Amino acid sequence: MVTSMNGVEVTGQRPLEFVTEADVVLIGSGVRTRDVVADDRLISRLPLDPSRQLIGAQCSGALVLARLGLLNGMPACTDRTSRPFVEARGVTVLDAPFHSEGNIATAGGCLASQNLAARVIDRTLGTDAARDVLDYVAPVGENDETVERALRAVDMGRTALR
Repeated sequence: MVTSMNGVEVTGQRPLEFVTEADVVLIGSGVRTRDVVADDRLISRLPLDPSRQLIGAQCSGALVLARLGLLNGMPACTDRTSRPFVEARGVTVLDAPFHSEGNIATAGGCLASQNLAARVIDRTLGTDAARDVLDYVAPVGENDETVERALRAVDMGRTALR
């Protein structure tokens, strides 16, 4: 069970070790991320494999990817608060909402999570499915802009795959 900074309790459906079986792993953000990356025992339970898993991180989640050594030589996106901590791990932080290379992606800012979602849907179900989902959840009157912005971010990541 994890308790958010506002007291919301979330119970995991599977043990943390399931991360080794998952096709997609998304790491969120939180006020205790620095505690997580300082905990060798906890970090050792996250043997992520970018050769077979899609891996994404939101805001301070980039700090977890850095601690795991998954951002070596790769720039990342994160939020302003987390930026100095990610940079202290030797990672170049971009002034951008989204960046991906290969199977690893990072998003900076809570609203950039739509880019992570679009990327996962695009890579697992295809671009048409990503377009449909984004169109469904987009703010009324901003459908086209929302869809195109997120898919443009995903497409830039796709270019890095070539």
